[in-house]
Formats: sequence, C-alpha cells, structure tokens
Amino acid sequence: MFSVLAKLGWFFRTHWVRYTIAIGFLFILNFVEIIPPKLIGDAIDAMSQGTLTPGRLAAMLGLYALVILVSYTMGFTWSYQLYGGSRLLERTLRHRLMRHFLDMSPPFFERNRTGDLMARATNDVLAVSQTVGFGMLTLIDSTTFSATILVTMAVWTHWKLTLLSLLPLPVIAALVTQYGKVVHRRFTEAQDAFGDMNDQVLETVSGMRVLRAFAQEQAEQERFERVNEAVYRRNVAVARVEALFDPTIKLLVGASYLIGLGYGAYLVFRSELTLGQLTAFNVYLGMLIWPMLAIGELINIMQRGNASLDRVQETLSHPQDVRDADDPVEIAVPEEIVFDHVTFRYPSSSVDNLKDVTLSVRRGQTIGIVGRTGSGKTTLLRQLLREYPPGQGAVRINGVPLTRIPFERLRAWMGYVPQEPTLFSRPLADNVRFGAPDASREAVIAALEMAGFREDLAALPDGIDTMVGERGVTLSGGQKQRIALARALIRQPEILILDDALSAVDARTEARILANIRKLRRGRTTFIATHRMPAVEHADWVVVLEDGRMVEQGTPQQLLGRPGSWFREQYHRQQAEQSESGPADEPEDVDGGVRDEARDGEP
Repeated sequence: MFSVLAKLGWFFRTHWVRYTIAIGFLFILNFVEIIPPKLIGDAIDAMSQGTLTPGRLAAMLGLYALVILVSYTMGFTWSYQLYGGSRLLERTLRHRLMRHFLDMSPPFFERNRTGDLMARATNDVLAVSQTVGFGMLTLIDSTTFSATILVTMAVWTHWKLTLLSLLPLPVIAALVTQYGKVVHRRFTEAQDAFGDMNDQVLETVSGMRVLRAFAQEQAEQERFERVNEAVYRRNVAVARVEALFDPTIKLLVGASYLIGLGYGAYLVFRSELTLGQLTAFNVYLGMLIWPMLAIGELINIMQRGNASLDRVQETLSHPQDVRDADDPVEIAVPEEIVFDHVTFRYPSSSVDNLKDVTLSVRRGQTIGIVGRTGSGKTTLLRQLLREYPPGQGAVRINGVPLTRIPFERLRAWMGYVPQEPTLFSRPLADNVRFGAPDASREAVIAALEMAGFREDLAALPDGIDTMVGERGVTLSGGQKQRIALARALIRQPEILILDDALSAVDARTEARILANIRKLRRGRTTFIATHRMPAVEHADWVVVLEDGRMVEQGTPQQLLGRPGSWFREQYHRQQAEQSESGPADEPEDVDGGVRDEARDGEP
C-alpha cells in the first residue's frame, strides 16, 4: 500500500523543506491538541472539589486561548505547505507528461488512445497529487496522532480502561486492509473505463459532421450510453466498497465508546477514576474517531494513488522510438539528399511499405512523387521527417546519415504540409505564424497570397484576425489546406514537403499556387506528392511508386514520351477529364476533393 510513497521518493527529496515543515507542525500539533481535554477534566474536578478559584480559572482560560492561537497558526502553515506540495506534484507530473507526449513519435500514439492519455493526464494525476496532500495528512493522523492520544489516555486517565476500549481496533485494521485491496483493483478498472469514455467523446465531437451526414446520431447516442453505463457501473463498484469504510469504523468506534462509558462509570463508582478524568477520557475517545476514520481514508487514497501512479509511470516509461544521435553532425545547408536502397516497414505492418527505393535530389530541385492510393508516397516523404525508426538502407543529407543530424537542425529545414492539415482554435494570423512567431502582418498576408488565399480574406469577418474554430471547423477543406501551406511558406524552409497538400483545391487554383511556389522557391528543394499528374509537369524529376517500389522515374517530358508509361496514361486521362468539364465549370474551392491516403501503405 505504501509503495506509492516510495515511488514518489524523488518528489519528497526535491521538496524536503516543505514536507519537513508540514510534517513537523502536524507532529507538534499532536501534543498541542491533547491539552484542551486535560484542561476541561481538571476544571471539572476543581469545580466538583470546590478548589476552582478565579485566578486558577483565568489561568486555565488563558492557556486554552494560547492553545487555540498556536493551533490556528500551525494549522494554517502545515495546510499551506502540504496541499501546496500536492499542487506542485500535479503541475510536475502534467509537465512531464506533456513533455513526453511532445517527444514521442507516431508509433506511441498509434498504440495509445487519445482519450486514455487524457485520462492519465487529468484524473490519474489528480489522484496521485491527493496522495501527497490529503494522503500524507491521513498518514500522520492515523499513526502519530492516534498514538499520542492513546498514550495520553493510558497515562493521564486509566490504562486498563484504555486497553479495554481499544479491543475493536485490530478488527478495524483487518477490515480496512481487505477493503483497500478491492478498492485498488476496482479503481484501476474504473480509470480504464473512463479512458474509453474519453476516447468515445473525442471521436464523436471530431466526427460530428460525418455522424450527421450518415444520420447516425441515435446510434452514436446508444453507443455512448453503453460506454457511459460501463463507467457508471465501475465507479459504483468502487463507491460500494468505499461506502463500507465509514460505517465499519463508526460501528467499531461506537463499540469502544460503550466499553469506555460502561467500564469508566464502574471505575468512577469505585473511586478509581474521577469524574473529570472520565470526561477527559471520553473527549479523547471522541478525538480518536477521526484517526480511526483516517485509517480507512488512508487505505483508500493510497490504493487510488498507487493505481493511478502505475498508469502515469507506464506512460512516462515508454522509451522514445526516435531520438537524437550521441554523436550528431551539424550541417549548414542541405545540398544533396540521397535515398540509398531504402526499405521501410511500419511497426504495425506485416509487409514492407517501401522497397529498395533509391533516389538522389540536389538542392533547388523539385521532385514529383505520384502513384496510386497506398503506393507509398506519404511513407517515402516521412523518411525525411524521421517520424519512425529507420528501416534498411539509409537516407543521407550531404553524405551524412539522417540519424546523425540533430532533430532541431533537421526540422528547422522542413516546411511540411500534410493532406489533412491541423489548425488551432486561434486567429488565422496566429495559425500562419505557428512556425514563425515573429512574422509581421505583412509577411502573413504575403504568405496567404502565395498560397492563393488572398481572395478568401475578404469573406472573413475580421480578415487575418478571424478566429479559426477548433481544427478549422469554420473553414472548407481547401481553405484549411491553403492556410497550412501559408504556414509552411512563411518559414521559407530549405525543404518544402507537400503531401497531397492541395487535394481539396480545384485544378486551376492548384496550378496558380504551384506557379507561385516555383517563383518563390528557386534554389530550394521541394517535394510534391500528388494524385494529379499536371501538378508535377514542371518538376525536375518525377518518381512513380507502386506497392512501395519505384516503377518509373525521369523528367516529366521523358515519362510523357515513354509509350505504356503509367504517368503518361494518367496525365492524358486527367487532362481529358479537365477539358470535358471546362475551366468555367470548376469551383474555386472544392471541399474534400479526391484524397490520397493519410498514411500510404500503412495498415
């Protein structure tokens, strides 16, 4: 049960001053708070014996007032230090979890659901923080405070009466221990169920448009009710055991009262105990109720904290799949990028998703990557982003393996625009400035213009200061993609990666945007993965992928002049389709469009 305190030893060592003050004052208060019952007993005996003088009464009242003042001062101090420490632990654990989430690569998030991670960063962290706050209070009160009261009862009143009154205590200890084991198991199950519910809510909120489009509101409501009912049942199971703590302890403490009152009256009748001593004894026995209840609270809190800390540590102990090399090599400018017989397989895949890919790219070139859905376009581009542990072969920049280039340097070169862009619930300008926080308003507008978004600004109520809804919910698919493109362009990256980044934009607008990019990025490297062949007709080199293999490569002119070429067939087919529709029929912005895979080839 107390293993949770050992696991948190690092925290107590860091904040030892705070906890020394808190525990020290709690310990001193143990002795301060046993004085009032003694004063009451002495006053009753003095009154019954007729020896209570005004001077003695004034002295007793003065001492009582001093005890109250000391209790107040020490109580405020220990409470501030102890509960302040619990908030410090809460802040520290949340900081570590967020830092860990930011350091983790995609495989971690593929194995852990978002809802469960959120539950660990909220409910579990709160349960652990209560362990070093209220849990420490119950630990002190159920041990040293109760021991102080018991010794006082035995020394200042009657040891036989004290001994008989404590007969029910071993039963309390045995029962609460058994209850604690059940609480640990059931609370872990309840937290797991809460994580499932969190994940369900996240999916429902983020997929609301799809749910409504397919008229699945009722089905989703029923599904949520089942999940919610599971959370309710598991929490009720925990509450059912927790509900046994107080009645059990009160029942047994009540038995102690009966013994104390019955045997105490007998001792008073035999003049072995004074009326004042019996009164003080019963006050002490009443003071003992909270420490006895604290035993139950202690078991409950420690078991909850232990279960939650195990879940938090399980998350924090997950190693980084991708990390900086021990001997990094600094490179100023990426002059050449080489894929040397690269073969790669996703951790969750049973087949290779890239197979023996070899490609050389010089600085300033534009590389087109095309192929059917699932052919490996996104997978190839992700090799540059180092999101996964490397497979066979190597990716080199200026002859240096990618694994030896520091993350900070590598990512400073990159401007990445995925097919499914992520926008934040911030003003549009802040979304564009995400990778360049110090960019001016003029730079933001220029980047939006390069991304073909200038005309859309007039339709927004506050221009670039318009608040973008969560995940860009207020914008069309094409608008979100162009804002994400502006976010990449404003950084002026050495390497721009467009992963089917204009799939929700009509062909005419796409052609205009790509023409802007060609002018802007002369002398810098650009990768364009797309399902539209005309989008790469001005590229320096085009690679055609199929099932993770390079089946064709060459300049667009070479591929167009090669009979039987897949690139040539798709190019002419798409040109014919565009001619049939006519430029006047094309919408300025198609919300959705033909989408490429979110992860080429990943199961």
